[in-house]
Amino acid sequence: MKYPRVTIDLSIIRNNVQTLVELCNKQDIKIAGVTKVFCGEPRLAKAYIDGGVSYLADSRIENLIRIKDLNIPKIMLRLPMKSEAEKIVEYADISLNSELETIRLLSKKALEKNKVHKIILMVDLGDLREGFYEEESLFDCIENAIPLKGIKIIGLGTNLTCYGGIIPTEEVLNRLVKLQKRIEEKYDIKLEILSGGNSSTVHLIENRKIDRLNNLRLGESLVLGIESAYGEQIEGTDNGAFKLQVEIVEVKEKPSVPIGEIGRDAFGNVPTFTDRGIRKKILCAIGKQDIDFDALYPLDDGIIILGGSSDHLILDFSDSKIDYKVGDIVEFKLSYVGILRAMTSEYIEKEIIG
Repeated sequence: MKYPRVTIDLSIIRNNVQTLVELCNKQDIKIAGVTKVFCGEPRLAKAYIDGGVSYLADSRIENLIRIKDLNIPKIMLRLPMKSEAEKIVEYADISLNSELETIRLLSKKALEKNKVHKIILMVDLGDLREGFYEEESLFDCIENAIPLKGIKIIGLGTNLTCYGGIIPTEEVLNRLVKLQKRIEEKYDIKLEILSGGNSSTVHLIENRKIDRLNNLRLGESLVLGIESAYGEQIEGTDNGAFKLQVEIVEVKEKPSVPIGEIGRDAFGNVPTFTDRGIRKKILCAIGKQDIDFDALYPLDDGIIILGGSSDHLILDFSDSKIDYKVGDIVEFKLSYVGILRAMTSEYIEKEIIG
């Protein structure tokens, strides 16, 4: 068997999705299942569909191409690059936009393909990533985009927590609701989608309804069952769908502090160490080229992650009840970032079960 390896339990993912779909359905909210965390792997995307999502969504066109044969509307999450406009029209039914120039190009490409490409306009509510920040520029874009053929503005959206860490609140999202009402009245158009963000918005909808909010773009809450505003586990979900298995290549007792003058490490940082005396240490065949060590959670609570380099992970197992040997396997749960990195690495084997 090849290592390192990520095992993915489809039954857990389906259950998580079903739980979130039931929760959102109570508030008349449809879910766009975000597939970027597993690089658009079709079998995992199918588990989303089986769980009841209404859309699939990804930030990379390569992943949308991978899931092109799944019969469900697809959303391009990242603001489109002009250089990929033709492919976006071909493989995405909807895209998130904030630049009139790009929308004009999407219109042109859609007309060439005899399609109507749907547009959600992104509004920056303070997180300072994508979207119109000034209302005047938003209204100017709408006025110029409405006459365009080949595209149709179908909604407004926002993104929160991903860059600025701004937590969604009723007050913040009600600004989006008010904008939707003004736009519909001013331009006599129907904005059918009001997309209120990502898994950080889930904490709001468990006990209350945000007026008009009818779409969420969810990734972390589906694969891990975690709402990302406060990091709480959602009732009825499981965070163990993805597990990383790594092989031990060395087991030795060594000091806990390096011997000699300490300078910069392989990544340009000056490391610091805690002197715990002589410790039992494990060297595993995985490194920072594959995974973020901060995203790993050992299933053996007697293991301490010490660090590593581009190709090696160093663990302290002095407090473990297991007497590890060379060739043994150490298993970890993963955070959302950990899943993203592991699924992206071509050096990590993927095994799908369930």
